Parts: sequence; structure tokens; C-alpha cells
Amino acid sequence: MSREREPQSFAVPGAKPAMTVAPQREPRALSGRDLERIEEAEIDVFDGVDTEAPPPALPRRRRGLRLGRIFAGAFGLLVSFAVGLWAERVITDLFARSEALGFVGIGLAAIAALALVAILIREGLALARLQSVTRLRTECERVLRDGRLVEARSFVDRLKAHLAARPETAAGRAHLDALRDDVMDGPDLVRLAETELVAPLDAEAKRLILDAAKRVSVVTAVSPRALVDVAYILFESGRLIRWLAELYGARPGTLGYFRLVRNVLAHLAVTGVMAVGDEFVHQVVGQGLAARLSAKLGEGVVNGVMTVRVGLAAMEVVRPLPFHAVKRPGVADFIASLASFATRRGRETSPPQQ
Repeated sequence: MSREREPQSFAVPGAKPAMTVAPQREPRALSGRDLERIEEAEIDVFDGVDTEAPPPALPRRRRGLRLGRIFAGAFGLLVSFAVGLWAERVITDLFARSEALGFVGIGLAAIAALALVAILIREGLALARLQSVTRLRTECERVLRDGRLVEARSFVDRLKAHLAARPETAAGRAHLDALRDDVMDGPDLVRLAETELVAPLDAEAKRLILDAAKRVSVVTAVSPRALVDVAYILFESGRLIRWLAELYGARPGTLGYFRLVRNVLAHLAVTGVMAVGDEFVHQVVGQGLAARLSAKLGEGVVNGVMTVRVGLAAMEVVRPLPFHAVKRPGVADFIASLASFATRRGRETSPPQQ
């Protein structure tokens, strides 16, 4: 038998030389002298690193089934079964008493079922209108970023269709139709559409907000109970949110209204506009005016300012376009009118001097 030989390596002609892997060294701490040498050599530790690149996106957490949704679905099905069994039992009892009453019960059940279907369709359309506002805002940002004229024209057509029911936009729609064949930049066309279509609605929205703030300031200034103040502020704020949604073409149903209120509250929480107190009175009204107002009138002005903030938040949520060509309204735009209104009301309600 031949003797076993040791394994050997052979060089292949034309092959690239194998890369040798340097042995890894153990990590060690830098001394003060090492740091001084790095500073003298002006070594940048970020060489080779793209510092302008955006940070990597965090991995999205996968959401499983939520217990709340499972409970709501199961409870809804249980209630539906209970209502169906109750209706079947009632109709059976009616037939047992009289055949005519049984047919009347079937007819009433059919009418109730049709009404329920109509309500569901209406709520679905209302939610679709709210979703269309979100899509328009997102698409507007994309069109302004890309700058393509074809996409801008398509976007403006959808915006005109969304606001076609508002008579305030008739002149703007006619002006945009006359300029349809003109050559212009895509972003300029979107800004022109904002000026022609949405700006008239903004003026009406500011009028609605100011009127609601005046009503709140008057009612809370004369009401004897704080509970009445809170109830009226909630009522006026809820009505203002619905009016603004209808103004911008996002008329909500019942479910859509609750969703809209949730979005407005979330916007208020994010922007941090729920500050109240005496310092807030002096900040927004002015020390001179606050000194001339009574305590109740000052409280009414603060409540009116809070209503203005709620209205501005609702305006941000239901407006189909973000503010670009039109200046975003702020509380300062309403302070002068609200303060002069409060001063005038204070003079009218104050007793005449002897």
C-alpha cells in the first residue's frame, strides 16, 4: 500500500490570488496620547460615512388581532342575532293574533331593514368623503413635489369635482376652465387652484369661526354656572366642526362626525393649543383691555379664543388642500375683532355712571 501524503495546494493559471483575511484584534481603549495624535493628524472619524443620508426606517411592528375589535365584532353579531330573534318572535305572535297584524309586522320589519341599509350607505358615503379629503391633501403634496403638469391638471379636476356643490367656487371653476389650455408650471396651477377655489371658502370659514367665538364669549360671560359654560362650549364647538366640514365638501355622517372630532382633538393635542389661565388672557387680549374687562367678560373672551382654536384645528383637518398659496390663519387674526366685540358688550352691559 502507498504511503498517505499530506494535502497540498496548487496555483491555478489565470485565477485571482486569494484575499488574505487579517486577524481581528481585540478592542482596546484609546489613551490620551492616542487622542492627541488623532487631533494632530486631523483624522475625521466620519470619513466614508454618508452623514447626509436619511436614517434607516424603523421596522414596522406587525399588528395582530386587537381584542377590542374582536369584542366589538362578536358583540355586534350577538346583538344582531338577538334583534332578529326578537323580530321573528314578535311577527309570530302577531300572526297568532291576526293574519292582518302579521303582515303589518312583516311590512314594518321590511321598512326598518331598508332604512338600516340606507343609513349604512349614507354613513359609508360620508366616510368616503372624509377619506377623499385626506387623499386630496396627500396628492397635493406629491404634485407640488413632482411638478408634472399632467398630474397637476388631473388633480385640479378632482378638486373641482369635490367642491362643485359649493356656489362660492363657481367663479374660480370658470376661471380655471378658461386657463385650462394655457401652459404653466404644475405647482403654479395647484397654487392657482388653491387661490381660486379654496380661498373663498377660507373667508367663509373664518366668518363662521368668529361668529361662534362671539356667541361663546357672550353666553359664558352671562351664564351663572360653570357647567352651563362647559356644555355650551362643547355644543358650539361640535356644531362649528360640522359646519366647517360641510363648507369644505366633507359633510360627515354620524360615524364620520365622531371620527372627525377625534382627528380635531388629535390635532389640538399635537399643536399644543389647550393653554388657559390668567396669563393666557393677558397674552392674547392685552393687559390694557384685560384691565377694562370684568372677570366674567375676561372669562368669556378666553372661552371665545378657545373656540377659535378648535375652529382652526377643524379647518386644518377638513380643508382639502394644505396651506401653500394662502396664508394660514392664526388666533391673532381673530383677536382684534373678538376683543372689540367684548369691549363693546362690556360697555353696553355696564351700568351708566351717575
